Amino acid sequence: MSESPIRKFPPATSHTLLHPAGWPQPKGYANGIRARGDMVFVGGMIGWDENGKFPQGLAAQTRQLLKNIAAVLAEGGAKPEHIVRMTWYVVDMEEYRSSLAEIGAAYREIMGRHYPAMALVEVKSLVEREARLEIEATAVVPQ
Repeated sequence: MSESPIRKFPPATSHTLLHPAGWPQPKGYANGIRARGDMVFVGGMIGWDENGKFPQGLAAQTRQLLKNIAAVLAEGGAKPEHIVRMTWYVVDMEEYRSSLAEIGAAYREIMGRHYPAMALVEVKSLVEREARLEIEATAVVPQ
């Protein structure tokens, strides 16, 4: 059996991508990550601004939500490239699929080209009625 290729993240992290040999290359996520350091947990964030106002549309809420995650990470001494896991909860999977280009652009703008282990789940609703999605994240800051 051949060994899995191991790819290191940029020097600012101590993360290693886990990708079994022979598997198709994931697009926009990682199959797994090995990491060491201080953990920062970001609770379920939604796409409202500091005044509790929601922008219109899933892509605009995603952009604001990712900015919110980056702000919480900064409070914990972390950066987007330290994220090792994200769980996305969307209220409409078709809306998500039709907004992928804009969501991807917002993600790369705020998070860079760092793709942690991710899950995407469609849910019936979220606590805030105007919220189109919610994301929770875990980061590991190198020591």
